Amino acid sequence: MKRILLAEDEEIIRMLIVDTLEDEDYHVDEAADGEEALQLFERNEYDLLILDYMMPGYTGMEVIKKVRAGLVNSEVKILMLSAKSQKHEQEMILSVGANEFMQKPFSPLQLIEKVKAILDED
Repeated sequence: MKRILLAEDEEIIRMLIVDTLEDEDYHVDEAADGEEALQLFERNEYDLLILDYMMPGYTGMEVIKKVRAGLVNSEVKILMLSAKSQKHEQEMILSVGANEFMQKPFSPLQLIEKVKAILDED
């Protein structure tokens, strides 16, 4: 079973994403902010990180920079979620180390398709 760490500060969105991913048999750990996400990441091994762009504590961008600079599992796949839609913002997110970007709002089907593509699953 693939392990995913979801960091999203909006509880309702977090619950919807967790339900969607668990329905597809992924194990999902949740973090409400960037600091909690980094703590979980340091203690567990994940196949994918799903990060919200704007979170209290550390932003999604700061989490990516810390993960990519780390020694443990620094090559983990990362999907950034954001309401930001400007091309330069998306390019910046990818340039700091995200593998993929997904604009909010999105459907559960779009999320599952993106996650499966990132994890190379059919």
